[in-house]
Amino acid sequence: MPDHAISASPAVQTQLDRLWSLSPGADILGLGRITELLARVGNPQDRLPPVFHVAGTNGKGSTCAFLRATIEAAGLTAHVYTSPHLVRFNERIRIAGRLIDDDALAALLSEVLDHADGIGASFFEVTTAAAFLAFSRTPAHACIIEVGLGGRLDATNVIATPVATGIAQLGVDHQSFLGNTAEEIAGEKAGIAKAGVPLVTMRYPTSIAERVASVARAAGAPVSPAGGTWRFSVAGPHFTYQDEAGRIETPLPALTGPHQPENLALAIAMLRHQRALPIPSEAYRDAAGAARWPARMQRLGQGPLTALLPHGSQLWLDGGHNPAAGIAVAAALREIVGTGPGIQLVLGMLANKDPEGLLAPIREFIASLYAVPVPDHECHAPQELAALARGMNIPAFVASGPVAALTAIAGESEGPRTVLILGSLYLSGEVLAANDEAPD
Repeated sequence: MPDHAISASPAVQTQLDRLWSLSPGADILGLGRITELLARVGNPQDRLPPVFHVAGTNGKGSTCAFLRATIEAAGLTAHVYTSPHLVRFNERIRIAGRLIDDDALAALLSEVLDHADGIGASFFEVTTAAAFLAFSRTPAHACIIEVGLGGRLDATNVIATPVATGIAQLGVDHQSFLGNTAEEIAGEKAGIAKAGVPLVTMRYPTSIAERVASVARAAGAPVSPAGGTWRFSVAGPHFTYQDEAGRIETPLPALTGPHQPENLALAIAMLRHQRALPIPSEAYRDAAGAARWPARMQRLGQGPLTALLPHGSQLWLDGGHNPAAGIAVAAALREIVGTGPGIQLVLGMLANKDPEGLLAPIREFIASLYAVPVPDHECHAPQELAALARGMNIPAFVASGPVAALTAIAGESEGPRTVLILGSLYLSGEVLAANDEAPD
């Protein structure tokens, strides 16, 4: 689906309007357009600090957050490119630790768009070129790049010599672009492998691991899966990572969910398999508690939305939108509410996502469901989502948006509630803005 962005800055909005007028308005994969566009602006991708390139179906953003937290805990600086943004477009481009400011963003977008005539570059390709320009012009010790879609044909895959590549959790998503089987999708994700560059991965089922290894071998990349030369474990509040160079012990990640130790482990393994940056052991310990990644099982703080619920309530937010995310959310809910239907769910999903696949793993926790639209996006009609949920024996209702849903939930009965808003990162952005919790 096409990306969406608006800005409160008139200068940035002018460039976003230009981008919309030139962009094909749809997701398109391939390296030809981005390669030509980057050549026109001087090939900034060849002048980046040491690059960590991260792919995956779920967890790649959290892995990037752990990478950044560790590098910064070591007293170093990192550029970061991630997508999508939640509230402000600027969230996609972090320059040496700080979100890009409006003036710099407007100038960069203008510069790239001035060179984009006739290429048919997509929204993501233009913004990728702008990010690489920004990163090439400001010193930093490292550069963390999150794949946008897939890997092999993603616009970020023009980086020839990263210092480490990593693949987080794999699952089935974006089938129209990446293939219909987990193995086909794994092969596309593994397309970020580069000759001589370590490819660090989670532990996957045999058929998926073999596909990743096959693609990596063809590229000349050594593969280091979890459970091979490195491993990790969790015991109570303690996390342990072990590889041939030794052991690292940290507290459990501050990020919520039993899947987050995996993402922390992947980030540590990527850093331990590269030689460009010196990372002391204490940086890993500090990073476990310092990493933040909004809208991933995030408990919202005091704000206009949380104020709608009775005192003592919990309001959680997660942008998960595929079956693998449903499994991870289910594990997190088990930690939050134990067993049984203790969650009021507010659900909004884009039209190209699978609501039944997302809901199936968490069905046992849902006391009631309020279906809402995703503003300004093609989405599942709330009436259809509610009907599907009822077919899964989930009490379901329709609301015009999160405010209406939370108001209805607050009126169901007395006492505190535990509420989860789920289903789309775009919806998550609306929620964060409404609760005055925009990422910074």
